[in-house]
Amino acid sequence: MSTEILMVGVGILGLFAIFSIFVGVSNDAVNFLNSSIGSRVAPRAVILTVAGLGILSGVTFSSGMMEVARKGIFHPQFFTMPELLTIFLAVMLANVILLDLFNTYGLPTSTTVSVVFELLGAAVAVSLLKIIQAGDSLLNIVQYINSAKAITIIMGILLSVAVSFVCGAVVQFFTRLIFTFDYQQRIKRYGALWGGMALASITYFILIKGAAGAAFISREEVAWLKSHTLLLLLIIFVISVIILQLLLLLKFNILKPIVLIGTFALAMAFAANDLVNFIGVPLAGLFAYKTAIASSNPLTATMEALAQKVPSETPLLLLAGIIMVITLCLSKKARTVTETEINLAQQEEGQERFESIFLSRAIVRLVLHFSETIRLFLPQGTRALISRRIDPSVVQPVIVAGRAPSFDLLRAAVNLMVASAVVSYATANKLPLSTTYVTFMVAMGSSFSDRAWGRESAVYRVTGVLTVIGGWFLTAVAAFIFAGLFATVIFYGQAFGVVALIALTAVIIRNARHKHRALTEEAQKEKIFNLETAEEQAVAVDTTFEHMSVLLKEIRGSLDTTLAALFQQNFDRLGVERKKLNMVQKWSNIIIANIFKAMRILDQQGLSVSHRYSQTIRRLQKLNDGYRDIVLRAYTHVGNHHKGLLPVQIEELEQVRRLLVEILIEVEETFSHRQEIDLNRLAGKDSELRKLAAQLNTRQIVRIKDNSSKTRLSILYYGIIGNAKMLSRQSLELLEIFELSFGKLEAEIEPSRPENV
Repeated sequence: MSTEILMVGVGILGLFAIFSIFVGVSNDAVNFLNSSIGSRVAPRAVILTVAGLGILSGVTFSSGMMEVARKGIFHPQFFTMPELLTIFLAVMLANVILLDLFNTYGLPTSTTVSVVFELLGAAVAVSLLKIIQAGDSLLNIVQYINSAKAITIIMGILLSVAVSFVCGAVVQFFTRLIFTFDYQQRIKRYGALWGGMALASITYFILIKGAAGAAFISREEVAWLKSHTLLLLLIIFVISVIILQLLLLLKFNILKPIVLIGTFALAMAFAANDLVNFIGVPLAGLFAYKTAIASSNPLTATMEALAQKVPSETPLLLLAGIIMVITLCLSKKARTVTETEINLAQQEEGQERFESIFLSRAIVRLVLHFSETIRLFLPQGTRALISRRIDPSVVQPVIVAGRAPSFDLLRAAVNLMVASAVVSYATANKLPLSTTYVTFMVAMGSSFSDRAWGRESAVYRVTGVLTVIGGWFLTAVAAFIFAGLFATVIFYGQAFGVVALIALTAVIIRNARHKHRALTEEAQKEKIFNLETAEEQAVAVDTTFEHMSVLLKEIRGSLDTTLAALFQQNFDRLGVERKKLNMVQKWSNIIIANIFKAMRILDQQGLSVSHRYSQTIRRLQKLNDGYRDIVLRAYTHVGNHHKGLLPVQIEELEQVRRLLVEILIEVEETFSHRQEIDLNRLAGKDSELRKLAAQLNTRQIVRIKDNSSKTRLSILYYGIIGNAKMLSRQSLELLEIFELSFGKLEAEIEPSRPENV
């Protein structure tokens, strides 16, 4: 390996530093954006501006490279420049891949844990390879690795999860007990005192996590800050109370500046402390390269210099800060990660992203038993008082920009205050806590106390939290393995190994990008069904029928594709349609929930709709059942390698498919365009389909008797025809309900027609 190759390697590190900032900010943005965006404290542009200013401030406060990238995980004096470059390249490649995968699926994780265990995995791999080449004992690896750091990080994960959740839950409970959900009047009475405590916590957090690490603040000044903590908190509290009380007299919502200042504080701390996770390794590589070039033999010189304090590169830090701000504003994956946390904390019931699992059900059951036990020890009056003061139904959510916030400003302020206090305390006492873990678990604890995790949503929310926590430990394991494998490939393959891994990284990122686009498009389709804006709620009944049109279109297209794939014995295509079943079921459930919501809205407005409007629920369920049955029958039949349909059966089922598609198209277009339709003509098509089904049944009996159609084929054949009849009938039933609800259609379905199939 020549010095020119070393220079190219350092250049690659610099390039991947930019990619690392992109993927890192996309994941860590949730730490400081979730409270402000979830509460809709201000327009998104204002929130991003405040966060961007916090990031730039944090970069200027940064004291340079954190020791973890230089000597926190391994002892650099035992490695040469080529060996260090191997470790650093493996770390950056693994970091970009790992964080991008988490971003793709919208799961927040810790960039600190990622880079620490990548350094550990790569350093262990290179150390073992060096020991094997030298013929030494594997026990000598303890000379190369600082294993205590990894154990500290693991303990930090466990400590962050427990402490943060409990603190968030307890503080939110008592805050809500004081102010209730209808907090506007109580804020005027003693909101300044509470706000003073919040601002004291947040401002002290800025000093401890931001200014205390700035290069322009001397050690004596930092020591003074730490030794006068109580005095500082008292001064900040008094000044904050005075200012907030003046704002209250001016009838200003004091929670808004608290939330925005907290957003600024967390963004600043993120930039000051987590920037090293993105550029610390490349800066260490650059400094090591300069040190090696200055030595007599760059390829064999050991890197003792990295064990010393490394000066910060201010221009590079500022450039990194600018890239971070740009990423914050443009990254689509940052929005995906943020939405995951906000959805888990939303106050209202909504469509849940995660399914229930055994562990989440067990946890919810345990908590319910525990709460029931606690209730036994509380007097009836106390229970009634608590229940009344923390009842979220006493107030309607305030509509902001046409939509209701996921949670109110009071909870957003608690999230920021508690997260700031926990991280500040841990930092001052040198306890191993992660900012990511703290902010996430505080938000989960506060949502738990706010009864956001009701009986209808608790198991799904708990599953989501368990998934995220599991992802944190998966981050450590995957980071260690990926970096170790990559370091091994580079150690033996050298330049060719680096090129191959870069190509692999490019392929993985491209595939992840396509996957994220597909997930985003699916999520956008799902959002169509939500009755969120005031405009949608004003025409709730109209909107639910529009949603039915979208659902029918999806079912029709999927059925058409399923039958075509069945006729061609295309198992792969049937597998794709089978995966759509959960999505269609989810859409159907959302529409059903919207029907309930529409009925409540109409009742609140003193309006009424046909009593049969509620029967759309039954029709939708039957439609979904018929669609699911056809898809599963086809998938199972082909998947089990059973004999395909006879040519004559395919020809007959094509007739059934054509008639069913025509009926579904007319129904969905009626809902979508509000067009008038001759319902008798559609009823005639339904009658034609039934007559055709009767004829086909007769023909099938002949094939059963002469044994040309085996049992499984006959079951499949009858199943498709029967479900087609049901789908047609339920579609017409929906049209009749549509007519009764709006009075737009002239014809009626004959009352003598049987209701059930």
